Amino acid sequence: MPDHPACQQILTALTDAGRPMRARDLCEALDLLILPKNTESIRCKLKRLVTRGILTESERGLFTQPRT
Repeated sequence: MPDHPACQQILTALTDAGRPMRARDLCEALDLLILPKNTESIRCKLKRLVTRGILTESERGLFTQPRT
């Protein structure tokens, strides 16, 4: 699991939601203002987590934890 606090928060929010989420949904879950800089920052982190195999992108812009 990534050590960066923001990544930990994203993973926790996805676990708590129990469903795939978009960057905007995660901004709301993390109490961030819905601003382009925030959604792009979250989206960038999500894409990085997908690249590392920690998350999957089930459809464009929709992120979830892989089924185990």
